[in-house]
Parts: sequence; structure tokens; C-alpha cells
Amino acid sequence: MTEHTLPADTAAMVARAREVIALNVSALQQLEAAIDDSLAKAVEIILARPGYLVVTGMGKSGHIGGKIAATLASTGTNAFFVHPAEMSHGDLGMLRKDVTLLAISNSGESRELRDPLIYCQREGIPVIGITQRPNSFLGRSSAVCLTLPNAPEAHPDGLAPTTSTLMTLAMGDALAMVLTERRGFTAEDFGLHHPGGKLGMSLQSVRDWMGDRPPAPATVPLTATFAEVVSAITEGRKGAAAVVNADGTLAGIVTDGDIRRAFARGDLSGLTAADVMSPRPKV
Repeated sequence: MTEHTLPADTAAMVARAREVIALNVSALQQLEAAIDDSLAKAVEIILARPGYLVVTGMGKSGHIGGKIAATLASTGTNAFFVHPAEMSHGDLGMLRKDVTLLAISNSGESRELRDPLIYCQREGIPVIGITQRPNSFLGRSSAVCLTLPNAPEAHPDGLAPTTSTLMTLAMGDALAMVLTERRGFTAEDFGLHHPGGKLGMSLQSVRDWMGDRPPAPATVPLTATFAEVVSAITEGRKGAAAVVNADGTLAGIVTDGDIRRAFARGDLSGLTAADVMSPRPKV
């Protein structure tokens, strides 16, 4: 293994880091220019197929493929990742005839992909390939090949995948975003798939917390005593009680806040629901 001496001074390290970023930026600019109607054809294939979009790839391509599958799944495309080596040991059974395979290999010659690709050819399953080499085994096996530019890797010896994995990730994001827009996928749809975290919380509505048919709060008549109102709020466990007229129509509402304000005013003797309620609540 070739040894590389880490630059001793801070300026050299910062310069090298900036060089890596510049290589990445250049690679993405090349990818932007290289996008053509092949992506549109890939979108059409995926939208026309009723089954899942199965994503696969080996090594770093596999790690990127897992993220692409997760992005697709959360934005309206039924997708999941399957390790190509596991496919050769029985998981090819996951590839039903109605699925589409998205296979990733920078060289296009990953030997672990050969069995899945041959299987798809035999079963008539369309393959969408992401590779730098359209004439590779993956490229030739694909119904549509999303070709990556031949941009240099940032690794000193050009060995570790860096710019190539970034371009693959960007290609996957582009594919996912075009698909989600073509499907008419909304923020509400996204919230159903992503209830967790700050993002999920921001997409939830009051109804999500209350349920489709939330139980009605406790009700009391206008003449209910203060003690009866407090008891109704406590038993109803909604933090409020509805105050109704003799004919059952809503006259007002008494909340925990109304109760606290009544206590703050002092004398509670003789108070009724009509005295402490907030009339004409918005419903």
C-alpha cells in the first residue's frame, strides 16, 4: 500500500480539503450537463410497473443504493434495497415479474451483480443501471443506462470511491424527485411515511393526535354549579367541558384556564357554568 505523508501545516491541509470539495463540485457539474432523456425513460419504466423498485449494489455502491432506496420509499415510490450477494443465495425470489431492478456499479462489472442481471434477463424484468461504463455488463444488461461522467476520484491514487459515489447519490436524488413530482406526492403523503422526528412533527395535524373520531368533551348545563363543572372537566379528561342550552345546543365552553381565572378572582360561591364559560366558541 502506498504511504502518503499527511501535510504538516494547517494551510496545506485546508488547501487539500478544498481541492477535494472542488473535485466534487466539478463532478456534479459534469453530471448536471450529462443528464439526458435516459432519466425520463427510467421514470416512465418505474411508473408503468406495478411492483416494487428493487435497488442493489455492492460495496460503496450498495451503501449509496440503500440511501437511494430509503429516499424513494419516503417520497412515494415503493422501493427497498437487497444485497446482490444475498440474491445469489435465495433472495432472487424477491424479484417478482412485476418489479423493476435499479442496479448500481461504477465499473459495471461487479461480479456479485451477474446473477441478478442474468435472472432479470431470463424473467423479463427491466433493469435500470447506474454506471460510468455503458458498454459494461451492467450497461448492456440494462433497459435504460444512467451514465455517470468519468470524473476523477478525490483519493490520491484514484482508488477509494469519492466523486463517483457522490454522483451516484445525486443521480438517485434526481430520479426520486422527478418520480415524486410525477406521482403528485404531497407534503401530507410524506408525513404519513415520516411521522418521527422534528420533520414528522411539523407535518402532523391536530387530527393526527386526536384520531378520526375524537370523543366529545363532557357536557354540563348552564345552571351547573362550579363544583359540577370542575368534576365534569376532571372526569372527561379533555381539559374542558361544553356548556349546553336546554335544547342541547352549544352555549359555551369552560376550560382549565377559565377555572384558574375564576379561582384568581376569589369568591366561588354561587358561580355556575354560565358565569365562567367562554361564550360563542369557534368550532
